[in-house]
Amino acid sequence: MKTLHIPRDLVQEHFSARAATYDGSSFWCTDQAILERIRGLLAPTGTERLLDVAVGTGLVSRHLKPHVGHITGLDINEDMVDQARDAVDELVISPGETMPFDDGSFDLIVCRQGIQFMGLDAVLAEMVRVLKPGGRMVSIDLAAYGDDDRVEYFEILRLRNPARRNFFARGDVAAAFLAAGCSQVATHDHVSVEDVDVWSDNGAIAESRREGIREVYRNASPAFASLHSVQLADGRIVDHMLFELTVGTK
Repeated sequence: MKTLHIPRDLVQEHFSARAATYDGSSFWCTDQAILERIRGLLAPTGTERLLDVAVGTGLVSRHLKPHVGHITGLDINEDMVDQARDAVDELVISPGETMPFDDGSFDLIVCRQGIQFMGLDAVLAEMVRVLKPGGRMVSIDLAAYGDDDRVEYFEILRLRNPARRNFFARGDVAAAFLAAGCSQVATHDHVSVEDVDVWSDNGAIAESRREGIREVYRNASPAFASLHSVQLADGRIVDHMLFELTVGTK
């Protein structure tokens, strides 16, 4: 794992710029396959209180709403969560590292592509604290496949999202779950096929950063190109990006 010091103001600025177009900024955002995998790992029965950390525009909550009893969405960016109002029962504007909830408030917690922007130890400690004993939490995160692609992939992710604080490789989040006090920790892979030009056009970065991303792919090492099954044809770049779905129990 690699961690950078990123001011919270930069995170706010970045996601305010992306809010209007966020849902279409990557294939994985609305991919029903990954949403179904999240629901399967949470295994709701219809009555649970669920916390969606970094709820964003509400894509995950909207999918889960028919399957739980109550959803609280937490985020720091009001421009993003304005689109989530129909997806949750309650919206709370707060950093994930200092949640305004009592201990054991939730049966289930989900966080998709959120802990990468937070203090990792602090947010996981808070997630465990507000989870009921026996409750489950799931984090869904882009990750490098391993040592052979992490340097190049971390550079791609840094260029695409200058607000990113934590850069994960396979197994990093599982180790952090265990350190935070979770048990029965397991990881599940999900590969998302992304058009890099679409994925990099997030509305919040300059064209120079997008060109920097293309250059990393054009000059990719054989190991990176193989692990990511990179395809370069007709001026397009396609990457097979790894998501790790990490689940743990309190």
